[in-house]
Amino acid sequence: MESVASAVQRLDELAASPTVARLADAFAHAGHELALVGGPVRDSFLGRAVTDLDFTTSASPDEILAVVIPLSDAHWDIGRDFGTIGARVNGEQVEITTYRADSYDGATRKPTVEFGDTLEGDLVRRDFTVNAMALRLPQRVLVDPRGGVDALLSRTLTTPGAPAVSFGDDPLRMLRAARFTSQLGFTVDEATRLAMSELADRISIISVERIADELSKLLLTDDPVPGIRLLVETGLAEHVLPEVPALKLEVDEHAHHKDVYEHSLTVLEQAISYEKQRGHEPDLVLRIAALLHDIGKPSTKKVEPGGVVSFHHHDIVGAKLAARRLRTLHFDNDTIASVGRLIELHLRFFGYTEGAWTDSAVRRYVRDAGPLLERLHILTRADVTTRNRRKADRLAFAYDDLEHRIAEIAEAEGLAAVRPDLDGEDIMRILGLKPSREVGLAWKFLLDLRLDEGPLGAEVAEQRLREWWAAR
Repeated sequence: MESVASAVQRLDELAASPTVARLADAFAHAGHELALVGGPVRDSFLGRAVTDLDFTTSASPDEILAVVIPLSDAHWDIGRDFGTIGARVNGEQVEITTYRADSYDGATRKPTVEFGDTLEGDLVRRDFTVNAMALRLPQRVLVDPRGGVDALLSRTLTTPGAPAVSFGDDPLRMLRAARFTSQLGFTVDEATRLAMSELADRISIISVERIADELSKLLLTDDPVPGIRLLVETGLAEHVLPEVPALKLEVDEHAHHKDVYEHSLTVLEQAISYEKQRGHEPDLVLRIAALLHDIGKPSTKKVEPGGVVSFHHHDIVGAKLAARRLRTLHFDNDTIASVGRLIELHLRFFGYTEGAWTDSAVRRYVRDAGPLLERLHILTRADVTTRNRRKADRLAFAYDDLEHRIAEIAEAEGLAAVRPDLDGEDIMRILGLKPSREVGLAWKFLLDLRLDEGPLGAEVAEQRLREWWAAR
C-alpha cells in the first residue's frame, strides 16, 4: 500500500480530473450530494490503476438523469430500479447510484430496495470495510465510518458490520472475499473467515450465473491460489466447485510428495507463469483446465499389485466431469468444449518421452489440439511439478523438441491448417456422389492419409481415393 500522503494526493488528482470535476460541479449546482465511492477510493490507497468511476448521491434516479443527460453523450438506466444510472461522460463510463438502505428477506439474495438519506448509512451496508470509504465532492473530504483505511494498512479483509449479518444478507460476498484475497493480496480476518465457514451452505441461494462470474473473476486475478485455498478451507468450494476439495484425498502417481490438490494448484500457478512468459493475456479457459485437469483421479484411483497407485483414463473421465460442472455453472458452450478437450489431451505428450514420434504422430497431435494447441503447450509444460530436477529437465527438453518439430513441419507443410488434398466438391465429382455419409467417410480417409504421409498433391490423392473407393 502507498503512504497515506501519496493516497491523498492520488485522490486529489482523481477529484480534479475532468470527468469527476464536471460531475461534482453539476451535482452541487443542482443541490445534491455526490461522492466517489468504493473501488476508486480503495485503489487510490493501494496505488492501483483506477479503472471504474463509481459514485453515490443523495439524488433520486430521476434527479440523476436530469443532471447527467446534459453532460453525457450516452446514458442507460438498466439499473434504475436499484437506483443506478450509467453514463458516458468525457468518453469515460460512470455509474451513479442513489444512497441505499436495503433490507433482505433472508431467503433470496434480492434485497428490498430502499433508498437512504445519508452517505454514512450507504457506506455501512457495503460488502467490506475497504470498499466502505468515499470521497465527498466537490469538498474532497474522505468519509470512512468503519475503519477502511486501517483495514488497508493492515491488509485485512473485514465487513463493515457483523460478518454473519453481512453474509447472511448477501452470500455472494463470501465469494467476493475469496476474489479480493487474490486480487488485493489481503488476509481475511478470523471472524470473517468463521462466518464464511458457518454460512457456506447459504451460497445455494445465489444464481449459478453469479457464482460462475465470481469464480471467473477469481481465476483471472494475478494469483488466484490464495482465493481458491480460502474457498476450500471454509467449505465454500464444496458448494460451488466440489471437484477441487475432492482432490485433497488423492496422491499423484508422478509426484508422491504432493497430493493431487496441491499439485493442481501448482499447475495453475505454473500455467499463469508460462502465460505471462509467452506474452498472453489472462486466459480463463487455460486456467480452468489447469485447475481441473486431474479431477478424474478420485473416481479412477486403483491400487495395483505392489501398492502402486494408478489413475487409468482419468483424463477422459476428468474431461467429462469438468464439462458437467461447467454446464451446471452455465458457462458458454465454447468454454465447456475447450476446457474438456484440453483435459482430455493433457496426457498425450507423455507418450512422446517414451520414444520419438513419427511425423504422422506429430501431425495428429496438432490436428487433435486444433486451435487449442498453444494452450495445450502451456498446460502440458505446467503439469510437470516433480522435484526431481533431472526428470523435470528431461520432460522440458522433450517438449522443446516437440514444439520445434511442430514448427518445422508446419513451415514445410502448412500444418496449422491441415486439410485433405481434396475437398468435398472434389470427392463428389471424382466418385460421382451427392452429399451423403459416404462423402464424409471419403474426406476422413483423405485426412488420415494427409496426416500419415504429409501433402500428396491432388493427382496422387485422387488416385489413392479411387483405389480406396474400389476396395470398398
